Amino acid sequence: MDYKQAKERIEELKEIIRENNEAYYVFDSPKITDFEYDELYRELKRLEEEFPELKTQDSPTQKVGGNIVQGFKEHTHKYRLYSLDNSNNYDDLRKWYERVKKEYPNENDLDLVVELKIDGLSCALSYKDGELIIGATRGNGIIGENITQNIKEIKTIPQKLTKPVNLEVRGEVYMPVTSFERLNEENIEKGLKEFANPRNAAAGSLRQLDSKITAQRDLHFFAYTAISDDKNLFKTHYEGMKLLEELGFETNPNYVLVKGINPVIEKCEYWADERFNLNYATDGMVIKINDLAKQNELGYTSRAPKWATAFKFPPEEVWTKLEGIELSVGKTGAVTPIANLTPIQLAGTTVKRASLHNFDEIKRLGINIGNEVLIKKAAEIIPKVIRKREYEDFGVYSAPDKCPECQTPLIKPEGEVALYCPNTLYCPAQIKGRIEYWASKEAMDIDGIGESIVEKLYNKGLIKDFADLYKLTIDDFMTIDLIKEKSADNLYNAIQASKNPSMTKFLTALSIKFIGKETADIIANEFPTLESIINATYEDLIKIDGIGEKASQSIIDYFKDENNKIILNKLQEYGVNPQGSAFEKTSNTLEGKTFVITGTLSMPRNVFEEKIKKAGGKVSGSVSKKTSYVLAGENPGSKFDKATALGVIILTERDFNLLFEDNN
Repeated sequence: MDYKQAKERIEELKEIIRENNEAYYVFDSPKITDFEYDELYRELKRLEEEFPELKTQDSPTQKVGGNIVQGFKEHTHKYRLYSLDNSNNYDDLRKWYERVKKEYPNENDLDLVVELKIDGLSCALSYKDGELIIGATRGNGIIGENITQNIKEIKTIPQKLTKPVNLEVRGEVYMPVTSFERLNEENIEKGLKEFANPRNAAAGSLRQLDSKITAQRDLHFFAYTAISDDKNLFKTHYEGMKLLEELGFETNPNYVLVKGINPVIEKCEYWADERFNLNYATDGMVIKINDLAKQNELGYTSRAPKWATAFKFPPEEVWTKLEGIELSVGKTGAVTPIANLTPIQLAGTTVKRASLHNFDEIKRLGINIGNEVLIKKAAEIIPKVIRKREYEDFGVYSAPDKCPECQTPLIKPEGEVALYCPNTLYCPAQIKGRIEYWASKEAMDIDGIGESIVEKLYNKGLIKDFADLYKLTIDDFMTIDLIKEKSADNLYNAIQASKNPSMTKFLTALSIKFIGKETADIIANEFPTLESIINATYEDLIKIDGIGEKASQSIIDYFKDENNKIILNKLQEYGVNPQGSAFEKTSNTLEGKTFVITGTLSMPRNVFEEKIKKAGGKVSGSVSKKTSYVLAGENPGSKFDKATALGVIILTERDFNLLFEDNN
């Protein structure tokens, strides 16, 4: 690149970065992802290093943050809030450490503090004699906004410290992921705009001119730095963090003191995956020299401390092109749109497809083939489309009126968002989907019978429904390409071994609309035989806690259907005999008690379910007035909130175990 080209590109980059700084820092509405911003910033920095005569004082590489939005009074920070230089690979992280280490050639590995980089809104809190006097946003690092009244609405920020000290506390205001999801659900119901991510939700909530709105939002605060003119108060960053905890602040519990760069990289590798199990957003790690005296010696550049750096995780949100929309027909006939994308790297994996949920969601997003779309993969296993580029207009993708598999006109049942193919008997996709699901681990758990085998068996005319699996012979399997005698024998034996399932597995495997594993389990506990379920009335079903109107009617409709009766008779003829509950009761200590389990527990959920059922209790998937107890682990979400509102008894794991001890 020559001088003229470099000058033009630098000016272009400066303008793009300024616009995005304003969108991010001032209006809390980023137009590009953090990863894209960092790439632009690095390009500008590289060009300015290559052509130093083109570097100017107004360059974004020389400044921090954005301007101040009107609405709050300005606050001049006593101590400037710097930004952080960052890297997205371990080589750059090592280079930073080596640069610092050169200043201390006579020392061995330096003490470093490694902590999670919380993706929230940076704030500075000023305390005088232990009393909170000012809470302010970072702003441009020199001047922020005085939002003291809103800061006081955050329960995890102490207004009076445990000691009468004078200091400034830096930290991040954030919104838990579960609270963010709940807020967006409420906004959708009210017809309001959704927040793009938890950081935007936190920023938007904190900067409300009406502090009552801030108080209604579930905001939290992690303190990450203490600054004091009293040099004897603490000598290291780690000591400062411990002091913050003593003073009443909540600090992120995952900060550690290490020696040298190797343990830092180990922590980065660990949290790259483990962060998805947290109930707050984090996009990297922050690494700081522990000794405050060394921090002062190393000093700052025009925008960042030399004694600290950030390591950024692979992006969780990336823009890519929507190349096509694939229509998938499921086992119940629901037609689901799936986005086919230009392949991208997202959170460490290659992503080619993403969920679009339904055609109402496509309409809401206003997207069509050809759009640039933002893809997210955070806690979710399946990536999803978040939004499109604002300036693009390719129209909106039209929902189909016929099934893509069998061309039957689609229907949309009242009160549902999905389109359905009503051709349950002859739609190939539905038939194969039901057979695949019957054999799946969640249902009958027939090892080896997957999509490919089902496709080949169906195409050869060997099976027309899942009951036909039980009439297959070893010779039938050997007619399939690449299936040899041993494999055929294994497949045959796996099918035979599934003939005596629990009633829960059997009901789940039938693919009855609205009947998943939890609902099937509740029904199996009430009706121990297939005959009793078939003869159950709507009134019998609706009175069961955890079984709603739609599920009750769906069960009645399923067992009345003549074609379903034919399949059930075939299953009986082939020797498939469901055995009632999967759990044999060992006591009646919890007879009549209904439990709901929510949140992350120390053991898999089925361990607790089994213990409850063996003691005669029931497990439901939803909280109601009939719920006896809610067993709540970490990050319990909306079920916890509903239980609290209804006055349902909430148990910790310890309470749960004591309950059994008390009943023995």
